[in-house]
Amino acid sequence: MLRPRAVAAVLLAALLSPFATACGSSPSGPADGGRPAVTLAASDHLGGAPVHVAEEGDLWSAEGITASVTTQPTGRDALNAVLGGQAQLGVVGDLPAVTATLGGRELRVVADLSRFSDWRLLTRTDRQITGFAALKGRKVGVPQGTNVEYALSRMLASAQLTAADVTVVNLAPNQVTSALARGDIDAGVTFPSFYDAARTALGGTYAELPFTGYTARTLLVAGPSASQESTTAVLRSLLRAQRELGADPAGARKAVLAQSKGALQAAYVDTFQPRYTYGATLSPELLAQLEEEAAWAKAAQNLPGSADRAALLKYLDAGPLTAVDPAAVTVR
Repeated sequence: MLRPRAVAAVLLAALLSPFATACGSSPSGPADGGRPAVTLAASDHLGGAPVHVAEEGDLWSAEGITASVTTQPTGRDALNAVLGGQAQLGVVGDLPAVTATLGGRELRVVADLSRFSDWRLLTRTDRQITGFAALKGRKVGVPQGTNVEYALSRMLASAQLTAADVTVVNLAPNQVTSALARGDIDAGVTFPSFYDAARTALGGTYAELPFTGYTARTLLVAGPSASQESTTAVLRSLLRAQRELGADPAGARKAVLAQSKGALQAAYVDTFQPRYTYGATLSPELLAQLEEEAAWAKAAQNLPGSADRAALLKYLDAGPLTAVDPAAVTVR
């Protein structure tokens, strides 16, 4: 089991240092046609579906901007792109954002883009894990530093357990399935896009425990080089994409699938995209969850910084969303 200080070192090394390959300045300035260029690091295709709908339909042009979107493997990677100066905006999970705030990084949360609660603990029938209490003393694989790790913490808490009661194995999201198939771990938690791969790889030995006790939030965050004007223009594009998603869900799924460039399968997108709740907001519920996660990160991983509500509120920038949809901002 990784000790809390070791986990903290891993997280802080990722979040408090710029990318080794980062350029000295972030891409910005006029783009082709004289439109301002905006760089955006995306992650979860389904949680960030409005980004991919906007990219597929080039909804940026209507707002007078040219957006360059790159898709990272996890929200943690997207956040590092922002903090390392490789992107002005990022689509990230709630836990990476919280970890960055505790590290005192210059970051603004400008919108909560979507919510998702349909989690699964993946395991094998021969491990006989029929409830979360049975995880005690077992090896559990999880991509640490992502919101998936927090999902595991909530699963454990539902059985009055903590990470100290299991052996946590830090794995990349796509490594959980193979580790389960080899028997290296007893259970694992990963992103929903890998559920089907695990079911196929394990065949008749596949087992899962559903869990809805944690709502993952996909956030749009802005780094120090993102201007209020460009951030507001991006949000206007995303709200238009959000409306298109609601009016034509099937078309939105096709857009996300196209933008995944082979990373996602149609069956997965068709099944799981309807399970996300979309709508750019800044709400009291978001702030309460960030406060809860910050307290967990400090206790479980010995991270610095303040988990106080007032301290976290300073990282919420309501200006851009207020400019495009005042009713969506209810946090004070």
